[in-house]
Amino acid sequence: MQIRTTLLIIALIFNALLAFSQNYFPPKTGTIWATTSPASLGFCTERIDSLYNFLNSKGTKSFILLQDGKIVLEKYFGTFTQDSIWYWASAGKSLTGFMVGQAQEEGLLDIDSITSKYLGLGWTTAPPEKEALITVRHQLTMTSGLDDTFIPTPASSDPNLCTDPACLTYKVDAGTRWAYHTGAYRLLQNVIANTSNQTIQQFTKSRVLDHTGMTGFWVQDAFYSRARSMARYGLLIQRNGIWDGDTLLHDTQYFHDMTHPSQTFNKSYGYLWWLNGQPSYMLPGLQVMIPGKLIPNAPDDLIAALGKNDQKIHVVPSKGWVVIRQGNSASPINASGNAVPIVFDNQLWGYLNQLVCAPVATTEPGDDLLQIWPNPSSNGWNIRSEGPIDRVEMYDLRGALISSLATTGQSDIWIAPARDAGVFMVKIVAGKNVFWRKLMQ
Repeated sequence: MQIRTTLLIIALIFNALLAFSQNYFPPKTGTIWATTSPASLGFCTERIDSLYNFLNSKGTKSFILLQDGKIVLEKYFGTFTQDSIWYWASAGKSLTGFMVGQAQEEGLLDIDSITSKYLGLGWTTAPPEKEALITVRHQLTMTSGLDDTFIPTPASSDPNLCTDPACLTYKVDAGTRWAYHTGAYRLLQNVIANTSNQTIQQFTKSRVLDHTGMTGFWVQDAFYSRARSMARYGLLIQRNGIWDGDTLLHDTQYFHDMTHPSQTFNKSYGYLWWLNGQPSYMLPGLQVMIPGKLIPNAPDDLIAALGKNDQKIHVVPSKGWVVIRQGNSASPINASGNAVPIVFDNQLWGYLNQLVCAPVATTEPGDDLLQIWPNPSSNGWNIRSEGPIDRVEMYDLRGALISSLATTGQSDIWIAPARDAGVFMVKIVAGKNVFWRKLMQ
């Protein structure tokens, strides 16, 4: 009896310590942040240098990996330091999405109300009856129906970013099309400011920064901060909007909806958050639904804030991980700033999976029916299918057709490289099967 009681006490103490370790939050002031050694997590420590070499070769400035709130890896490259400030780019959309939920919880707005209620009539050049269809929810989900075409106009060199009514033109009815449109998104910050009678800087500071110890500031729609502030935000999301007992967003339904498919067109998109593990995804500027997971190498429950030039916040609840990356574009094709580049994410998770001594195997749907090798390649690709291949089409990441090849029923073919190096999507039609794959050159 005494032994059983002793074992019960030990078990209770162990569970209490485990719960404490899984609920760590860094102090809101100062630079103290608890760490966990990679070896204690079963990492093959000799592989960390390979990860760092990869990150360095891809223009990375900062990298942080948290496990249950504690720092496992933290690395800065070149002249970048822990005190250096960098932009989140479109990864900051996720922060706006969270604050819209806070504003709704406070009764300042209703996401199902029309946007004109908060911005006034004529905030677009759509016909009045069409503008009246657009709600805040449509802005959150990228389904406003406004034109996202990347064509310069007198009002802006890039209307995808422009918030002038002249740039916000009608294309289809709200809620009938998904298209990544930063201009329509940007005005959510105006909605928050107008309804709260605060600037977006003030609202962000009082609702998020002061509660978490984050520091940073907005320049238009882009948030700027140190890497550790980015990590604090990722930790807040990992803990479902709660910071060390302080609940910043009580509306659990909103939080759920924010981090789950928000519409039927792009199942890998929530409220300004990208979602892994879904059966298909769409990309900015590409009106094609691509079968498979957004980031095949990553865990299915990963949610991500993704920004221009590979700014990343990856949150993985099942692993207790938060992964942060700041820096320049990791790919030459994105040097001009692809809005949401994702190829780097998959490469990164290849290295992260290898950190664990038992590597994680990943596949894409249809891998048993189709093989492509080598990939990456600078000299073209071999494609082998279980059945005859009818047609192969290659697209760039904006959906422009680069090449098309009709075959005569071969199951083994070779396709030539593109003119310029980069990342491409290839569509392979083989009988009743249609495969979409990423090609890297």
